[in-house]
Amino acid sequence: MSRDSLITLLGDLPEDGPISVELLWCEEFDGFRLETLLLDLNGIERVPAYVATPLGKQGPFPLALFNHSHGGNYTHGRNEFIRGSSYLQQPSFAKTLTDMGYAACCIDMWGFNERGGKTESELVKEMLWQGQVMWGMMLYDNRRMLDYLCSREDIDGSRVATLGMSMGGLMAWWLAALDQRIKVTIDICGQVDAHTLIGKRGLDHHGFYSYVPGLLKTFTTLDIQKMIVPRPRMSLTGQNDRMCPIEGVRLLDQGLIEAYNEAESPAHWRSVIASGGHMETMEMRATWQTFLAQYL
Repeated sequence: MSRDSLITLLGDLPEDGPISVELLWCEEFDGFRLETLLLDLNGIERVPAYVATPLGKQGPFPLALFNHSHGGNYTHGRNEFIRGSSYLQQPSFAKTLTDMGYAACCIDMWGFNERGGKTESELVKEMLWQGQVMWGMMLYDNRRMLDYLCSREDIDGSRVATLGMSMGGLMAWWLAALDQRIKVTIDICGQVDAHTLIGKRGLDHHGFYSYVPGLLKTFTTLDIQKMIVPRPRMSLTGQNDRMCPIEGVRLLDQGLIEAYNEAESPAHWRSVIASGGHMETMEMRATWQTFLAQYL
């Protein structure tokens, strides 16, 4: 159950090519500089992205790769990074992360915001016919975005974290499992054990985007998450979040406690069950900021 065999399940991925970048504009906000970029990451369609860096500070900066949520809002996408969402705390992740001294970024994922026009179900069907997996294509774009960012002189590629909420949290732990350049992982309301979700008949609480054909023939959710060990990771879940069944959260917690203990890094794993449902609470915000500052 290697990392390479997991990548193989993600369908026919694009060949890595040169990454071209166009700077569309640059603005100054309260405490950070925001670049709006258009990148060729996959050779199929250009990817809009935001990159935020702290004002008045010198790089190279540690990097926080932010993954936007789904929320059924296909027009939002990377705007969540600078504007937030109804289920996220304020200030925005762009403001919060740059205030902490990090560079931060977010892309529009397939089907969202400026990459819209085709529905999620349409994209899934089209990609399956072509031997592709939508989740694999989404992961690919984020890994290529990381390639670009690590090539920049103002980014410290040895200090990289990833974080996000819901779909963005799921993306965070998958990215960390696949890419060892990621040193710290924080997932908010994205801790979903596949077998528990099936047992609780919760599949229809989630979109089609993340389903990987044949995955459970070879891997459990815990198998994938163990690939992050011993790197620091925090997982935050609301106790009333029906999209992340608590039975599965506790099952994964027990397995990861054992794995991190075996790796002699027990402090590097922390599972937090907070109040509320599918949302980032103020407790979560304060807790993940402390964890990120400690390890990045």
